[in-house]
Amino acid sequence: MYSNILKRELHFDDSGHERLNVYRLAYRLAMEIFEMSKKFPKEEMYSLTDQVRRSSRSVSANIGEGYRKQLYPKSFISKMIEVDGEATETTVHIRFAHDCGYISKEDYNYFKTEYLLVGKMINGMIQHPEKFTPGNSATATATTTANNSQEIKSKT
Repeated sequence: MYSNILKRELHFDDSGHERLNVYRLAYRLAMEIFEMSKKFPKEEMYSLTDQVRRSSRSVSANIGEGYRKQLYPKSFISKMIEVDGEATETTVHIRFAHDCGYISKEDYNYFKTEYLLVGKMINGMIQHPEKFTPGNSATATATTTANNSQEIKSKT
């Protein structure tokens, strides 16, 4: 389900963390929140506006960072737990935006539902980190690229 908030199409790479559906969803949501928050009152610029933008961007940023830690399952899991926390923080800020009258009930429900989906996807990554370790189809491209880079370095 896509909202009508974001008026432009987003494009992602088909490798690394950008190929993950959860990253694409989180990134799109952050962009939608950015657009939506432009309508918040000026007095919220350095409080709610800033907080909701930062937490929503942190979700996709931490997915990217965590993906790079896939060789270390405990670090990967820890980062994904942080992602889940950032997603929850974002929904709290969205609730404040609704309760303060800055967004509609429809937009609130949309973001609540979408961030619940992000949380479920992240929980799957936490429960099954082995699916995101080198050698799995989800990480084969990133692993091949990393191995090729190391071979080039060792030859020089």
